[in-house]
Amino acid sequence: MSKRTNRILELLTDKGQLEVSLLADLLDVSKVTIRKDLNELEQKGIIVREHGLAVLRSRDDINGRMAYHYEEKKKIAAEAAKLVNDGDTIIIESGSCCALLAETLTSTKKDLTIITNSSFIIDFIRGRSDFQIVLLGGIYQQDAQVMVGPMVRQCVQNFCVDLLFIGADGYSPRHGFMNQDQMRAQTASDMSAQTERVVVLTESDKFNKHGVVPLNLQNDHISVITDSRLSSDCERVLLSNGIDVIKTGTYGEKL
Repeated sequence: MSKRTNRILELLTDKGQLEVSLLADLLDVSKVTIRKDLNELEQKGIIVREHGLAVLRSRDDINGRMAYHYEEKKKIAAEAAKLVNDGDTIIIESGSCCALLAETLTSTKKDLTIITNSSFIIDFIRGRSDFQIVLLGGIYQQDAQVMVGPMVRQCVQNFCVDLLFIGADGYSPRHGFMNQDQMRAQTASDMSAQTERVVVLTESDKFNKHGVVPLNLQNDHISVITDSRLSSDCERVLLSNGIDVIKTGTYGEKL
């Protein structure tokens, strides 16, 4: 993804849909150039084109979420992979940073067991490693390609591991990390009860947003890995709430 297509995704994630002519004006490029970028995103299944509009296919679509701030998410995933040792058993929840962590682990670690509720992650690393993969059963959410619900809780109770990696849609000093989806939030909470440490993987701009549903993480040892543009005020709030903060290198430039 180029910086310009990443900026298009930022705008569409914020607005849901925009006129093609307005996108060209906002990015100060020709309509021909914008159409080429939109064709690329449409071929990847991230957007659809209709009546002069570019429309984000779904805010839950994992491919679109992964393309958004892709380079920053790769750095977060690389930092998270440092916490994992050969032979570990870990849980990886759904999310774009989590998927990139799973991909990173396939090239840097050996003999892992990955427990996940994400069918996307299983397909994403299929054929790239000989890891043992455990897919937790549950209700299938098609756009996010993830299992949720009470069956996930029942399945994950059969495990007790050191590390759980999760994503988040926002943060509130009062309510903690948050999600937009109630069932996925409950699943993250259920998973957190079975681990010694929860590691949240998310870009710094998520700390300017509030989700709808608190994750209610059932764990006293919580870390967050994010990029270097996390504000000092936000970092102080996290630390005061007992959350360890790990930051990656320089955040990529925007268009």
